[in-house]
Amino acid sequence: MTPGCPNSSCPFHGSKVFVIKDGLYFRRSESRSVQRFRCKKCNKKFSHATNTLEFGQKKRRVNSTLRNLLCSGVSMRRCALVLNIHRTTVERKLIYLAKKAELSQERFLQTMKAQVTHLQFDDLITIEHTKLKPLTVSIAVDVNTRSILGAQVGVIGAFGHLAELSRRKYGRRINEHKKTLRRLFNEVAPAISPMALIRSDEHKFYAEFVENYLPGRKYEQYPSIRSSIAGQGELKKTRRDPLFGINHTCAMLRANVNRLIRKTWCTTKTPQMLQRHLMIYVDFHNSVYLKA
Repeated sequence: MTPGCPNSSCPFHGSKVFVIKDGLYFRRSESRSVQRFRCKKCNKKFSHATNTLEFGQKKRRVNSTLRNLLCSGVSMRRCALVLNIHRTTVERKLIYLAKKAELSQERFLQTMKAQVTHLQFDDLITIEHTKLKPLTVSIAVDVNTRSILGAQVGVIGAFGHLAELSRRKYGRRINEHKKTLRRLFNEVAPAISPMALIRSDEHKFYAEFVENYLPGRKYEQYPSIRSSIAGQGELKKTRRDPLFGINHTCAMLRANVNRLIRKTWCTTKTPQMLQRHLMIYVDFHNSVYLKA
């Protein structure tokens, strides 16, 4: 298909009327010839790769495999070893894959307009380099289809017996829990049906957000249940868990996103990279795993 002129200063920007074929060029990253085009009005040369996220990449053939590895519990350094690329290349491609996943997730949520009839949400606790710097991951799941609707990362302060030590070593950390929930509900609210059933645990913040963002829906809260060893603490010691949908999804995140595994040295170093990695997994989960 012939693309339109990408030159914003051209009077026929976006139009195909004056676009003609202008030979081929060989793209070594994929070992294939690519059609080049030219606008006869502004003389701009371009191809299908112009203004795409992949523009300028030299190792395109590893993109798909790298995404599969990152969503299968493999660390970034081991990905570099398996694919015979530099770890810096893996880091750069993770950022690229995250941008692509965000666009895919936006399109996915647009197709789910007011279709979700059973929503469950909760927070998953992880760490940023050390247990003294915890993070919260707010997650929402469509129970009927098992799709992940959103996952947002935020900073929280240390709690329990580590709180005082954390304050002495790193100072008082800001608490972004409410801000994270706000971003999550802004993202998923358009996809929730007016007749939806919403379930969560008895966290003191949750009822306020459901009332503000999803008024009129039936909302049920359940007390927390003691965790089992399986699922790294996300699955519960009970025959019937009313929050199985969200708990099972969190257990899958622990198993498939290397940074979230407990008792590991592969911890995330920044919340931003964890957010990017989660977006890649969310897109993989919805578009590949559930359709496999």
